[in-house]
Amino acid sequence: MGAIALLTACDALKPYTPPRPPIKGALTFYVSPDGDDERDGLSEATAWRTLARADQVPFRPGDRLRLKGGERFAGRLTVGPGDAGSAVKPVVIDSYGTGRATIATRGTAGIAVYNTAGVEIRNLTIIGDAKAQRSADGITFFNDLRAGKTLDHVRISGVDVSRFQHGIRLGTGPRSSGFRDIQISDSAVHHNQDGGLVTYGPPFRAKDPGYAHERLVITRVKAYSNPGDPTADDRNTGSGIVLGSLRGATVQQSVSYDNGAKSSAVAQEGPEGIWTYDSTRVVIQNNKAYRNRTGSRVDGGGFGLDNNVSSSVLQYNLSYGNDGAGFLVYSGESTNAHKDNVVRFNYSWDDARKLPWYGGIVAYGNLMRNLDIYHNTVILRSSGIERPPALRLRNGMSGVGIRNNIFVTNGSPVVDSDTNYTQALVRLQGNDYFSTTGDWKLQWGRTRYSDLDAWRKRAGQEQMGAVVTGSSADPCLMGAVAPVTDRAGATPLVSQCADELEGAVTLRSVGVDPGPVDYFGARLSTAPSAGAAQARAED
Repeated sequence: MGAIALLTACDALKPYTPPRPPIKGALTFYVSPDGDDERDGLSEATAWRTLARADQVPFRPGDRLRLKGGERFAGRLTVGPGDAGSAVKPVVIDSYGTGRATIATRGTAGIAVYNTAGVEIRNLTIIGDAKAQRSADGITFFNDLRAGKTLDHVRISGVDVSRFQHGIRLGTGPRSSGFRDIQISDSAVHHNQDGGLVTYGPPFRAKDPGYAHERLVITRVKAYSNPGDPTADDRNTGSGIVLGSLRGATVQQSVSYDNGAKSSAVAQEGPEGIWTYDSTRVVIQNNKAYRNRTGSRVDGGGFGLDNNVSSSVLQYNLSYGNDGAGFLVYSGESTNAHKDNVVRFNYSWDDARKLPWYGGIVAYGNLMRNLDIYHNTVILRSSGIERPPALRLRNGMSGVGIRNNIFVTNGSPVVDSDTNYTQALVRLQGNDYFSTTGDWKLQWGRTRYSDLDAWRKRAGQEQMGAVVTGSSADPCLMGAVAPVTDRAGATPLVSQCADELEGAVTLRSVGVDPGPVDYFGARLSTAPSAGAAQARAED
């Protein structure tokens, strides 16, 4: 009893700070360098001074924490199980006044949300230090509730996050569900060590697939200069946007560049610009990925559909100047879970700059099935001794259709397949294969062909029954001195002699729905031509 009395007496000497003003309903709290932590924080005039004081408040639905714009605040913010928001009445953390407020951490996360959701983070700059860059994430959402409860409503917009291990990261424990209804927009994640924007979940179970997160939309996010960890030779680091364990996601109007240069993974994995794994129903569209690197001999590409991805689409994207493949579709696990994917209406321009054993579009892997690759334009120009192909195929696939693409190289094989695929497994129809040097080559299994007709007759490709398909004509690509920029960009790589590229096939006749528009958003014609840009449909 004496000890208890002594502790009570000591505690009584401390000034009492109420954790939350006794006011019913949602509250708005303010933090300013001119504030005072002894005040109530309920107005700009009575703002608190520190993040530490603001972090004592148990948030309730509809509460808002506002940091003075243009000012810098040391420390971090945490939102935990004792805090509660909802989709209808979220907890909002943002800036007020002019400009963004800055949260500058000291070896910790900037904003950490744990086992709760209904949270919106807006209009903030969050910056770490050397210690945070090794071991903390800028904005982190983590759920390890054992009941498998998925937490609803996450919004992140208008943030700039740098100098952490990851910029923005959402994840779960090994037996937990994650988050649902997630929107991340108009933000930048850069100069983080391991990655820009990342989601992850429990290990994938092929016999009983489960996905940690649902309904994610990423719009207008810039992920750049996330170099990777040169000491991490046992794991994947240095990617821009990585989507793992998702059911239903869209990445759009985003850009990933200059990532991965210091990565050092020695296993068969490495960084990519924008990619997904262990996920289903993911759409990656209208994005750019360029100058992404790898510090090892693997990956370093633009876009990827990796292990255990199903019912997903890469469309209307631009990839150029990456170390590895422009578009990589890969399965390294024999799970039968990599299936029913589409790569369509994309551009790859001078990819595989460092790693010629890739190519513009690369597809291979264990038990990969039901993949459609159509209406892409791939141009690869290389001055190296080893020159990458526009299309590289390797073993392990079935049910693959490759149709109505333009493949252009300057001396390397336009297509390089290490397997002598028959049409029963992989079917090429309606593509244009062109060499700018006139030295036309195509590698198919152990045989190298020097003209399209010889390959067609011996391998059985580029035929529909008795009908000959495909072409090796010059696609006459306008402006083939600079890459396409975007839909409103300067010089599109559009064929100026589409009518001369005979041999394209009508996709609907082979059971493929090509969608409504081409790369530039033009409505598709009933008379298709090869490539990502189509002749304009008649009104």
